[in-house]
Parts: sequence; structure tokens; C-alpha cells
Amino acid sequence: MRRLAGLLVVPLLLLTTAACGSDDKGSDSGSMKNGLPAITAGEKFGEKPTLSQGVGNPPKELKVNVISEGDGAVTKKGDVLSVNYLGQEWDESTPFDNSFDRKQPYPLTLGQGQVIQGWEKGLEGQKVGSRVEIGIPPELGYGAQGQGDIKGNATLVFVVDILKAVTLPKSASGTEVAQDNKDLPKVGTNTDGKQPSLTVPKVDPPTKLVSTYVLESKGETVAATDTVAVNYVAALWKDGKVFDSTYAQGKPVNFPLAQLTLKGLKDGVVGKKVGSRVLIVAPPSEAFGDQEQQGIPKNSTLVFAVDILAKV
Repeated sequence: MRRLAGLLVVPLLLLTTAACGSDDKGSDSGSMKNGLPAITAGEKFGEKPTLSQGVGNPPKELKVNVISEGDGAVTKKGDVLSVNYLGQEWDESTPFDNSFDRKQPYPLTLGQGQVIQGWEKGLEGQKVGSRVEIGIPPELGYGAQGQGDIKGNATLVFVVDILKAVTLPKSASGTEVAQDNKDLPKVGTNTDGKQPSLTVPKVDPPTKLVSTYVLESKGETVAATDTVAVNYVAALWKDGKVFDSTYAQGKPVNFPLAQLTLKGLKDGVVGKKVGSRVLIVAPPSEAFGDQEQQGIPKNSTLVFAVDILAKV
């Protein structure tokens, strides 16, 4: 099954993509604190940090220093986190990546294998509002193969600010909205967390973007700059065949909308309320146009049923 989640322009996915370089220099003083390289500037939560180079042998097991403890909820598996981070190899003085410069916090869901194990283990059980420094041995990072510019068998050091944690509902909810246009697809209204039905009529598709509520909640309105956690099922208008579903994968996905390249999906979510279920019909001009994409035929009209679970 094809995954539209890959249609994001994301600078760094800590599990699967190459890291980005940085010109920021850490201190060469070799100072250490509690067994990890010291933060030499920008130590406070929210400030972009710099790190000294590690001295001596790196830790063989995961090591977590709480630089400053927040007063928010304790993070747990299944929570969607929004974080800022800076990452550096133990024996280097230059970071390989940081989100502070991009001014775009990174979203991840704990316990779903979206990030390296060092992050999964190091961030679970921490309080929102905390800054933590994590030393990650190779077996909990990128192992012998390395990743992008990161060497094989590298010990990694991250400074991470935990900005937010959201516990996702199992389903959209709210008031059912009448689906009385016989020329539009019909979407199931179940709220049990299972994939809703999606039935496409055997008529010509609309030529303009359609975005309409199936279940309308009373949540916040989604803005184009937001990151949202969603479940969705997607089908081709031509034959009603499902080509992608987060339900089939068993986990929602996080969409930073500013980085979502499928225009119809992005525009169909923006302006809708968190907690709602939305029907989106994206004509070719709002989808992939006259280009085949991941096996989706050119000039395809795409149909989505999207549960907007949370704003991260």
C-alpha cells in the first residue's frame, strides 16, 4: 500500500533520513558535565545550545541528564511530542543537525518506531517543559552503518527541549453532518477508532477541491502553519480503490502542514476544527496533476476521509 506520509518535505526524520550539516561550532574546551559534553552556551530551555566535544570514552549505555525540569505532564508511549533539538557526535565539535535554526519544532509519536531508540527511551517519562541531554550509544542510534554524515558506530549527543505532549483520542468525534449530496462520496461516522467506510459514487468527479465535515467537533481551527496528527483513508475516485490508510498501518501520522506537498490534502485540512472528521476530494490540479506518483495514475482525483486527532 502506498504511503502519502512520504510526501512531506522534512529536513530530518531521525529514523530514516540523512542528517543536515550545520556551521555552528561547539567549544573545543572539552568540558564535561555529569558524564556528557557540557552545554557551553544557550543553556536555558528555548535557547539554541552549543556543546563541547566529548572527552574520554563515551558511555556504553544510554545516559540522560535533565538540564532543567519542566512542570508539565509526564510523557508516555502513544503521546505525540513537539520538540526542538540539537545533535552532535561525541568526538565532534560541530552539530550535524538542529531544529532551532529552522524554527520548526519536530513532531514524533513515542513508542511507534518513528525515531531512533535512544530518543524513544530518553524522552519517555520526562516532563513537558524540560530540557534533557541524551548520550546515545551506537546500538540505540544508527549502529555500524551510520546515517548520512553521521559515522558508523558513532555515539550521539542530543539536547532536546520538550515543548508539548498530546495524548491522541482514538477517533474523531462531534456532531454528525448530513451527507446529502449524492454526487459526493459517503464516509462512515463510527467513533470506535476503526477505519471508516468510504464509498465513491459512480459519477463524474468534482473539478474543484471539496472539503466538508462528516463529524464536526468544537476544537481549535487548524492553521496552515500547524502540525496535526491525523488518521486517514485515501481512495481513487475512478474505481473507489483504497490506496493508502493509516488504519492499515495501525498508527496515525504527523503532518507539518507547511511541509505537506499534496496541496488538496493540506488545503482541505486548513480551516477545519481539531477533533473532526473531514471528507476531502482533491481534483488532479490539487493532487498530482498529469504526473504518476507512487503508482497513482496521472490525472487522478483523490478522495480522503481524515480524522484530525490533535494539533501538536
